[in-house]
Amino acid sequence: MGLSDKTRMFSAVDAENIDIKTILKQVCAALEEKGYRPLDQVVGYLLTGDPSYITSHNDARIKIQQIERNDLLEEIVGSYLRNLE
Repeated sequence: MGLSDKTRMFSAVDAENIDIKTILKQVCAALEEKGYRPLDQVVGYLLTGDPSYITSHNDARIKIQQIERNDLLEEIVGSYLRNLE
């Protein structure tokens, strides 16, 4: 049985003192202010890791880079799953 045949456990690192939800709201607001679609830009950032998808307006790029991408994904997917009907 190869490594790819086994289910791996994944546990995201707790982001101490970082309010992911607040930062994501601020980043989305900055993107909207600059005329971008936040969904498209955040997805681009998450898929590529390229911070240029996020505007530097209101320090949004700096703020989002404070969060590990896996922590950001965990927050977004977790929120989605909690809100399923």
